[in-house]
Amino acid sequence: MRSRVLRGVLAALLAATGLVAASQQQAQATPPGSKDVTATLFEWKYDSVAKACTDTLGPAGYGYVEVSPAQEHIQGSQWWTSYQPVSYKIAGRLGDSTAYQNMVNTCHSAGVKVIADAVINHMTAGSGTGTGGTSYTKYNYPGYYQDQDFHSCRTSISDYTNRDNVQNCELVGLADLNTGSDYVRSTIAAYLNNLISLGTDGFRIDAAKHIAASDLAAIKAKLTNTSIFWAQEVIYGSGEAVQPTEYTGTGDVDAFQGAFDLKRIFNSEKLSYLSNWGASWGAGYLPSANARTFVDNWDTERNGSTLNYKYGATYTLANVYMLAWPYGSPNVYSGYEFSDNDSGPPNGGTVNACYSDGWKCQHAWPQIAGMVGFRNAVSGTSVTNWWDNGNNAIAFGRGSKGFVAINHESSSLTQTFTTSLPAGTYCDVQHSGTSYTVGSDSKFTATIGSNDAVALYAGATCNSSGSGTSASGASFAVNATTVLGQNIYVAGNNNTLGNWDTGKALLLSSAAYPVWKLDVPMSAGTAFEYKYIKKDGSGNVTWETGSNRTATVPSSGKVTVSDTWRS
Repeated sequence: MRSRVLRGVLAALLAATGLVAASQQQAQATPPGSKDVTATLFEWKYDSVAKACTDTLGPAGYGYVEVSPAQEHIQGSQWWTSYQPVSYKIAGRLGDSTAYQNMVNTCHSAGVKVIADAVINHMTAGSGTGTGGTSYTKYNYPGYYQDQDFHSCRTSISDYTNRDNVQNCELVGLADLNTGSDYVRSTIAAYLNNLISLGTDGFRIDAAKHIAASDLAAIKAKLTNTSIFWAQEVIYGSGEAVQPTEYTGTGDVDAFQGAFDLKRIFNSEKLSYLSNWGASWGAGYLPSANARTFVDNWDTERNGSTLNYKYGATYTLANVYMLAWPYGSPNVYSGYEFSDNDSGPPNGGTVNACYSDGWKCQHAWPQIAGMVGFRNAVSGTSVTNWWDNGNNAIAFGRGSKGFVAINHESSSLTQTFTTSLPAGTYCDVQHSGTSYTVGSDSKFTATIGSNDAVALYAGATCNSSGSGTSASGASFAVNATTVLGQNIYVAGNNNTLGNWDTGKALLLSSAAYPVWKLDVPMSAGTAFEYKYIKKDGSGNVTWETGSNRTATVPSSGKVTVSDTWRS
């Protein structure tokens, strides 16, 4: 009886999306090759993800995009409602099957593969009607599961030193599926196979620690593509019964310990300690081939265990380091501003534009996006020419293909670096339009500002030449604090700066918050006036006080202005 029910569920899933005949016609992603960087677009609607694949992810060189759960879930505006499944219909707040299919096809056309966040450990904590109209009660999900399909332990997990308690009791009161049951395994596999038929290239398994590794292996064995990319959420805990190493036979594991340590090092210790970051650090670390590294995710940015966007330049530099360093496969998190840890996505997940309505778009920050191309270019090379000042300034090469220097000191750094790069001129992907000349001795000299970086690699395009010189223009930097939803813009008296029209003002980057930065091309000798403004998500504008600021672009290079917001 159970097998007949399962076949009916799978047939209904496929028929509902029209994929029985269409599955062979899916657009295929470009083979990732060296493109091992994932961007997690947390709680983005699928049509917004599709646009990001075309506009930013594909051009930047991201290999994968991870999207939030697709299945029907409980109603509510909080982000975590997506993680309480009601059914396996694609009917969550982020889009239906058509939107999901269109997103996959669009991303594939942009050369980006799609990873789906799969919630298969549990169902809901209560009763109600789901986002797709399904009525349910805890332990009874029509067409999918009944009481006997859940573990008999009906209390919340309380002892992480007890394997049975961790994997057979309820995670924060959520109905815990008996994944040891072949029926449950087959029902889950039917859902995942439906996503595969829509073109999904991989899965991130939510709460994998609470599912026996053998159960996950059995579920994966039922998939139509048993070699599909597979990443698992297993948090390391000293002395705990369930450890990340148990799951490497099935796929990759999210490297939580690495994220915890990056916060500790960047926030309160010395970057010079990072000269051998990776598997050799011991407990909680996995071999590079099994580790999916990250600086933060939606859980850790809220519980304080890692850095997050509120750390400004420290957060940006940690991402720069992660992307430059040859450990694991990096995952760049891209979320939204929050003051309430439960807050759901702005506009229900619709991203009208990056840096508006609270969307942070970390994946598109120039300092981070530029490092994706860097990582792709240096793939397969080892670390060379490590340098540090014994404190918070470090530099290292990636063979003869790239070199990065990071200054996390409180003042600027001028240093001559020895590299393994061939002689030539290299674009600095941390600063648009800036390049450095590496001499025949493989050395170059750079002055790096506080909480800033330089990153060079062979093949990066640049519009200027010279040693630390740049195309003509203005480099704006203003120290300005903002409230949730506000951004800083610069307006001025020429066409480039919008002729004082606030609707045409230029957005500055918050990657080094509270310092906002932007490089703007202008002709040599241009004299201009400018001021900064704050704009919120509703379009309300606040001008800084005082008279117009003035500057003149020099005959070569850029004029650099370092300002403070005038209240």
